[in-house]
Amino acid sequence: MGHLVDQMQVKLKKGSTSFFLYLLRLVSGFMVGLTLSLVGKELVGYKETIFVFVIVITIGIFLRVSRKWGYVSVLLFDLAAVLVAILLKMYVLVAPGA
Repeated sequence: MGHLVDQMQVKLKKGSTSFFLYLLRLVSGFMVGLTLSLVGKELVGYKETIFVFVIVITIGIFLRVSRKWGYVSVLLFDLAAVLVAILLKMYVLVAPGA
């Protein structure tokens, strides 16, 4: 009986860990999708349907690409994305003629 409880505890821990990793990948994909969608909306001027479509497609692509990634890889990607976002913000604030 003790072996069954230990096995169930291990499976529950593995399931919650993989769920948190999936949630982290989903949020990262959403942020990338939202960024690309906002850039596309400003450049092309498309409507809300395409805006949401770009977000959903980008989330799907990011989930597919990051399938084999662990926590460290996703967090490093998030760090790189934040640094690029700060760099773009700095460019927009310093850009001549803005």
